[in-house]
Amino acid sequence: MSQQAQDSGLPWDAPDLLSEQRSRLVIHEGPLAERAVDLGDAELRVGRAEDAGLRLDHPSVAPLHFSIRREGDGWLLIDLGSSKEGTFLNGLKISRAWLRPGAQIRAGEVTLHFAPVKAALKVSPSTAHRFGSVVGDSVQMREIFALLDRIAPTEATLLLVGETGTGKGALARAIHDKSPRAGKSLHTLDCSAVSESLVESELFGHERGAFTGAERQRTGMLEASGGSTLFLDEIDDLPLSLQPKLLRALEERVFQRVGSSAPLKFDARIIAASKRDLWALVREGRFREDLFFRLSVFTVRLPPLRDRPKDIPALADELMGVPLWGALPPEVRERFAVHSWPGNVRELRNALERARHLAGLPGSMHVDAVLPPAGDDRGLGKFGLAAQGWGGLPLPPPAPAPRETLPVDYGGTFKETKERLVAAFEREYLARLLERTGGNVAAAARLAEIDRKHFAALLRKHGLAGSH
Repeated sequence: MSQQAQDSGLPWDAPDLLSEQRSRLVIHEGPLAERAVDLGDAELRVGRAEDAGLRLDHPSVAPLHFSIRREGDGWLLIDLGSSKEGTFLNGLKISRAWLRPGAQIRAGEVTLHFAPVKAALKVSPSTAHRFGSVVGDSVQMREIFALLDRIAPTEATLLLVGETGTGKGALARAIHDKSPRAGKSLHTLDCSAVSESLVESELFGHERGAFTGAERQRTGMLEASGGSTLFLDEIDDLPLSLQPKLLRALEERVFQRVGSSAPLKFDARIIAASKRDLWALVREGRFREDLFFRLSVFTVRLPPLRDRPKDIPALADELMGVPLWGALPPEVRERFAVHSWPGNVRELRNALERARHLAGLPGSMHVDAVLPPAGDDRGLGKFGLAAQGWGGLPLPPPAPAPRETLPVDYGGTFKETKERLVAAFEREYLARLLERTGGNVAAAARLAEIDRKHFAALLRKHGLAGSH
């Protein structure tokens, strides 16, 4: 596999399929301004000496003033003790300190800026057509497989970005299974499935009596995942108030249970996933910039199913556990190929399940008992499917025609008219959202940014139903 980074310094909102975060040290102020050096795996020593990795030829700088070295996914600034004045980080004198994006380092009269840089990765597509349980014949997916083959065995932090149903959870599982930590269970925290009042306890744990209802000590995910992998799913739903605490834990590898002052160490590889563009949330002030940079050491953007229709045949066979795709009539395959799949792979699975049920196949979990084995070209006719006809199956419908605006009857009082309009809006909004997610209530609640229990209550109120 050949792999290289391109276009170092791309904007953070550039929609690259694969990207790597690099770090750069820029001389920001002083007589040597505008010089820069990209940081690598080797320790960088900075000073006036000729053998310094970054030479600052100024009398106020010591021969070897400070160094920067990589520690895991972070960068450690170390004063080398050869200057009486010392090294300053954001105005404070330090001996050793972790660097955060935007940090200002001062050595004598020279000020330097520590900045993360986005580099797009160009990867030769893998010859394999699967990574763990995730399958794909498209070039996009095989490029993702090639990158993950390289970084899965490492300790690198990884951010998976993609719409609901694109397979982020399955990829996280596959990465863990191909890592040195595969001997221990993968631990998952779905940040969208826990109420804001309880997510801190879920993540960090708590001591008995830490708050009302804390009747006994609880082990949090950071502690439980020690020696394994922690998958932070839907990280975009993590409350802003908790993000600094998580950042400190990831940087220092130390945390405290709620209600305790005793530090606890943790050793877990972090994989995070988001259904929304985290950088856009950073720009909106809804996600911390420093936590974003800490999580996005490598970023993989999973393409939606509508952008990779070539993968549908392999996915259909994988999801059903049998070579189903080739047995479908051409008109059925064509309908599947042009559908927009707003619910992505999850919607495809639901459509195949419904098709299997309505085709008269007994036993939804034992389809291998009633479909021909691989290599059998007798088709599905001997099982009665041809006679029943695939034309009546609940195939993904064509794109819906534009709907009319909500009808409003202005004949009643203001209050009555408003209540009718709000009720009509709620029902229409919920119905459209369920369409987008293939009837998945949890996914629809996340898109609406509504608590799942409240969302389910609204569905009952309006006589709508979805799958859980």
